[in-house]
Amino acid sequence: MENAMKQSNTEQPRRPEGQALRERWEHLRREAPIYWKAFQEWSRIHGRRAAHRVHNVVAGNRAAGPVSFLVCSAALAVALTLTTLYSPSYAVTLDGETVGVVADEGMVQQAIRSVEETGSQLLGYDYRVEGDLEYEFALSLRSDLTTPEELQNYFYNQLDAVSGELRKYQVLVDGQAVGVVKDEDSLNQLLDSMKDRYTTENTVSVRFLDTVATEPVYEVNDLMTIREMEQALQANGNGSTTYTVVAGDTFNAIAYANDMSVSDLKALNPSVDINRLMVGDVLNVKELTPLLSVETVDDVTYVESIPCPVEEVKDSSLYKGSSKIVTQGVEGEAQVDATITYVNGQETGRVINSTTTLREPTKTVKAVGTKEKPKTASSGSYQWPIRGRITSYFGGRYIFGSYSYHSGIDISASYGAAIRAADGGTVTYAGYKGSYGKLVIITHDNGTQTYYGHNSSLLVSAGQKVYKGQQIAKAGSTGRSTGVHCHFEVRVRGSSVNPLSYLP
Repeated sequence: MENAMKQSNTEQPRRPEGQALRERWEHLRREAPIYWKAFQEWSRIHGRRAAHRVHNVVAGNRAAGPVSFLVCSAALAVALTLTTLYSPSYAVTLDGETVGVVADEGMVQQAIRSVEETGSQLLGYDYRVEGDLEYEFALSLRSDLTTPEELQNYFYNQLDAVSGELRKYQVLVDGQAVGVVKDEDSLNQLLDSMKDRYTTENTVSVRFLDTVATEPVYEVNDLMTIREMEQALQANGNGSTTYTVVAGDTFNAIAYANDMSVSDLKALNPSVDINRLMVGDVLNVKELTPLLSVETVDDVTYVESIPCPVEEVKDSSLYKGSSKIVTQGVEGEAQVDATITYVNGQETGRVINSTTTLREPTKTVKAVGTKEKPKTASSGSYQWPIRGRITSYFGGRYIFGSYSYHSGIDISASYGAAIRAADGGTVTYAGYKGSYGKLVIITHDNGTQTYYGHNSSLLVSAGQKVYKGQQIAKAGSTGRSTGVHCHFEVRVRGSSVNPLSYLP
């Protein structure tokens, strides 16, 4: 039997010596806490026995040798020190780098799970701590053990290194995403430069009118350059503002000046007759505003003029409603301290803080007429030269196969129909004039002129005084004309303006 057992033992495969050593070490590492707890219990029991024996010896035999007493006391002290100050522990390393020293491997796993969960939420994918994690048994002072917070901080530093490489910055304006850039410093420089564009030496505050926020993101498909982000933040959106019609304005010109089509302008002003604009009419127009607007507040000091007070004196040589300056005063000057608010460089508000008069103005004397006006005097308002349909409006038009500028309006008429003076005045031209054909020009008392073209015959002559509504010609189609009509034109200081701005 003994031989058979020996033979059986010799038939078992022999393990490599290195593997056997590692297995013994792993077994020792796993069993170490058990041994340590057994040692603690043994120390507690035998320490207590030793204390009793020492006590008995001292009590029963006062002459007991001091050496024996000291030996027992020292043994007891060593046992108590080991169990109180030291703890079995594990030195933890990750890829050879020290992580910490823990009493329980579970602390490390808990710290890793917490960081991996946070990393997965932050990065948007399943984040895992990578590397070769190793534990080496040791006996350590309890004060040297790594806390759970320190363990988490170690693994969070790893996460921060990963997220720093992946981290990008999304820009939001009023909660709406604009785009994503890589470099936070360049983004902040861009935002600062957008403010700096509107600041001066007088600026006391600057801010974005819209709420701008940046947030870190990690999973991004489209990444903007800083230049593209600048263009996106400065892209114009459509707002609205108002425009007050002045002399010479046309619907087409107002639309063009505000980068609008005529149909867009009509849509914003549905109740306005585009062919009957009057000076002082207020129109809604499109306002281009950037996605991100900058408001600045400036404290400024400037000098402004003080208007001259006017003294009126009656003058019987002047017609009623007319006046002239007898003595022109000199404007005064005042120093003004004001707070001005701008949005994107355009003034939106002004508060006058103080005004100091530097020079008082002098008086202007104005003579006002008391003389009754003759019938031929200008009234200051116009009537239609003839009633009819407008066949061509003021401004650009296509005619005779090309685009040209039309300096008045064309009013349809029957041949020979009466053409009447729009207001009283003096006929300064009556004759044939190029493309106008047979033309009458009336100069009114304020210097404004009215033109009446394409007539078949003229009923007045140059130098003649005419009254408002007086017949001055008969309708026709002379000159460059496509049919019988009256070409009516208004000129102010020599420039053509839209007649519809002056007609009732």
